[in-house]
Amino acid sequence: MTIPEERDERAGAERHGGRHLDASRDAALRDAALRLLARIGYDRLTVDAIATSAGAGKATIYRRWSGKAELVVDALLSHKPRLVAPDTGSLRGDLAELARRASAHDGEPLDTSVMVGLASALPRDPDLRAAFEERLVEPHRRVLAAVFERAVARGEIAPVANLDLVVSLIPALVLYRLLVQTHEIDPGFVESIIEGVILPLVLAGPVSLQSTPTP
Repeated sequence: MTIPEERDERAGAERHGGRHLDASRDAALRDAALRLLARIGYDRLTVDAIATSAGAGKATIYRRWSGKAELVVDALLSHKPRLVAPDTGSLRGDLAELARRASAHDGEPLDTSVMVGLASALPRDPDLRAAFEERLVEPHRRVLAAVFERAVARGEIAPVANLDLVVSLIPALVLYRLLVQTHEIDPGFVESIIEGVILPLVLAGPVSLQSTPTP
């Protein structure tokens, strides 16, 4: 007889592609997905090709992931550190720490080509876009928002009225550099965004349109 906890766990595994059944092939499948993505792009990428490249059966993939969109995003996440908002005591320090962490995991040979491979597909593939936004974009947005909200709580900056726009600037400029300028992301580039764009914007505080009375 299956106890309720076991039944719930199995149901959860089935809803998420059965990823908890056997993880022995996960690393090979993730690696194959990223390498093929970098080489042929997302549109031409197939579950069959990933399975063949990893020396696995297609059914093995579907027992873990719902399809190529979930597999690709999961593969990207496997190369990234766990997202935690730093607390160095200052906004500049927190942003610098985030930049340091990102730079420490960037520069992998596949990074630029993988992002280019995804770029054309994201606007057109709803499954990829949903997985990308839920598991990559939104967690990064929450961490950045937490950094700014903590700075507000310390009295370091005024409340940021357009916080969603501000936290989107760093990833937007990073993607522009990768996809349009086709340059690697180095620590100096991220630092230039922080020092030249983000900090001047939020440290300036809200702009008052009320003129100062003449004595």
